[in-house]
Amino acid sequence: MSSGELLDIAAGQKEGKAVGICSVCSANRFVLEAAMLQGKADGKVVLIESTSNQVDQFGGYTGMNPQQFVEYVETIAEEMDFPVEKIILGGDHLGPNAWQNEPADSAMTKARDLIAAYIEAGYTKIHLDTSMRCADDSGDRHTPFDDEIVAERSAKLCKVAEETYSNKQAGSPAPIYIIGTEVPIPGGAQEAEKEVVPTSAEDAERTIAVTKEAFIEKGLESAWERVIGVVVQPGVEFGDAQVFAYDRQKANALSKLIERYERIVYEAHSTDYQSAEALKQMVEDHFSILKVGPWLTFALREAIFALAAMEKEWLGNKGGVNLSDIVETIEEAMVKNPKHWQKHYHGSDDELHYCRKYSYSDRVRYYWPQPEIEKALNLLFENLSQRPVPLTLLSQYMPGQYHKVRAEKIANNPVELIRDKIMEVISCYSYACSP
Repeated sequence: MSSGELLDIAAGQKEGKAVGICSVCSANRFVLEAAMLQGKADGKVVLIESTSNQVDQFGGYTGMNPQQFVEYVETIAEEMDFPVEKIILGGDHLGPNAWQNEPADSAMTKARDLIAAYIEAGYTKIHLDTSMRCADDSGDRHTPFDDEIVAERSAKLCKVAEETYSNKQAGSPAPIYIIGTEVPIPGGAQEAEKEVVPTSAEDAERTIAVTKEAFIEKGLESAWERVIGVVVQPGVEFGDAQVFAYDRQKANALSKLIERYERIVYEAHSTDYQSAEALKQMVEDHFSILKVGPWLTFALREAIFALAAMEKEWLGNKGGVNLSDIVETIEEAMVKNPKHWQKHYHGSDDELHYCRKYSYSDRVRYYWPQPEIEKALNLLFENLSQRPVPLTLLSQYMPGQYHKVRAEKIANNPVELIRDKIMEVISCYSYACSP
């Protein structure tokens, strides 16, 4: 799994080409299958990233360590007949993020082990993020952390990555690095100012300068030559029912700043729900790595809800058919186990009920692996595979997929309909990232 294409994208940007790549931040099987289908259609590599919360040396919330996640992705690639060598694996927000409630020494020890596990497993794109305070760090957790401390800790983690890489088999692709994090902290500015303020050019310049200095002090000159991206806040974000759209005028100073650097581009997080044209503008403005996650599983949820509605219309009055009741099953599971949404959704019971289903934040994505939901989903697939929905009904609930079924581009079965619905999102990024 090489990362040479990322180096080519950074080089292409410096040559004046509006090229970029979509970073698929999800462990959901349907999402990864759809990403690989889009990769096939485009003839391009697929960048798949796991976060430090999803996948760590202890399993993360997916239950997978880095090596297991690599094997999981490779299995899906084999099933989809997608070349493994055209997959780039990245680790997102790698640092003490999951252990912020521990003292810095303890949290950083675990972060070093995390970095080593990612490199050993074959990840080649590493986002070094030590921007969060640990339990014994002074200051307000909701304000940016001291730049020098962040840079020093990032350099320490990079040194672990380089040492781990040096012990790998000769010919293994060297890791490339992303530095920085979103500023302001996501969720902060939109509540206080009702807008998301882009990172200032001065702050971005300082992040690059102090991180470079920390790398050089630790003898990481070679590693610094493989730093190709810096994470900044371009002014995009989303809430339960609101999307903060990209405004290139507000990001103009950032765009101009990065042109001064030889190989560094921007990585933009939370680009979900932006229009295809806005995404294209971002790539043109040097936000070359566009990360997306909740929008992909939002599309998955839309597809499954549409299938469930068609199931009731088509089979609800037919004798001897047990309906999946998957929408109701999801709601029951989320109410019974609220830990994945209760800190994110607020309001009356009616408002919470609505958010659990339809919020842009899509906290439903954490519940798909639950056994009772998997059972209901399998029954939904069984029902609609044995008795495919009529085209007239498909036109009502999934018009985009209806036209593709009519044109014999996809089959009228639940899995292909879901994949294609997710590909509607990924295709926006495919359009934006092409010169």
